[in-house]
Amino acid sequence: MTYLLCLSVLVNILLIIRIIFIRYSIKQLRIEYDERATLRSNTLIRVSSIDPLIMALASSMNKTLKLLREAYNRYEHGDMEIKAAITNISHDIRTPLTAISGYLELAKKQDKSPELSKYLEIIEGRTEHMKKLTEELFEYSVITGGEITEEKKAVNVGQVLEDCIMDYYAALSARGITPEVNITEEKIVRNLYPTYVERIINNLMSNALKYSDGDLYISLSDEGELRFANSAAKLSSVDVNKLFDRFFSVENAKRGSTGLGLSIVKVFADRMDCPINANYEDGKLAISVSF
Repeated sequence: MTYLLCLSVLVNILLIIRIIFIRYSIKQLRIEYDERATLRSNTLIRVSSIDPLIMALASSMNKTLKLLREAYNRYEHGDMEIKAAITNISHDIRTPLTAISGYLELAKKQDKSPELSKYLEIIEGRTEHMKKLTEELFEYSVITGGEITEEKKAVNVGQVLEDCIMDYYAALSARGITPEVNITEEKIVRNLYPTYVERIINNLMSNALKYSDGDLYISLSDEGELRFANSAAKLSSVDVNKLFDRFFSVENAKRGSTGLGLSIVKVFADRMDCPINANYEDGKLAISVSF
């Protein structure tokens, strides 16, 4: 009886030791996987356990890691090729567009019939539109490359906003939009990238022109939250969730848009650690950026 009891205790002790080693091996696997799953390391998971099941699990995880790395490398290589192609194409297109604009200016100064003047106006409008789209494509390919080409400086956000509103006054008037503006009297000065702030505000204004049903509310709070809100009956909550996606634009609302405006805004905001948010409620679209 004493022999059986000792044997049972010994078996239990061995089982406990085995469980402890298995738990340790699983913990080691988790730590190794977390380290290797960054996709930047080519090393594989190593385990000290000689347990066949643990070793088989580690082998399966290593196979999965290899597949993930191969897929990531293909994605990264393809993404870089696409960015390079966009950069080259947009650069190549800008040169002839600049020449076309120059010749158009010369043509406008010549004697011409009213009908020809009308055609030249149309050509000029289309050319300017193409230049804008080309600039957006070029800019997006550059900014997504991870390069920041300027230093952070003290930026007066309110002043940039006021300048932008003045610049867009004619375009707003042309669409019959009289914006309601509420800018804090406090100076909102932040250490930011100046061109990023300017482009964020300009793109938000441009987006409002595209989507607004005729109204626009712009505010800048004491805390530095910039908010653009307008009625946009053709939008939906599903559309709003995709507004910051690259190349997305609402089919019914786009007016020659590349779908890059708000994706550029998000890239710039993220680089400056400025939270950005969009919501759609009761037919109103609201986009806010916290500086």
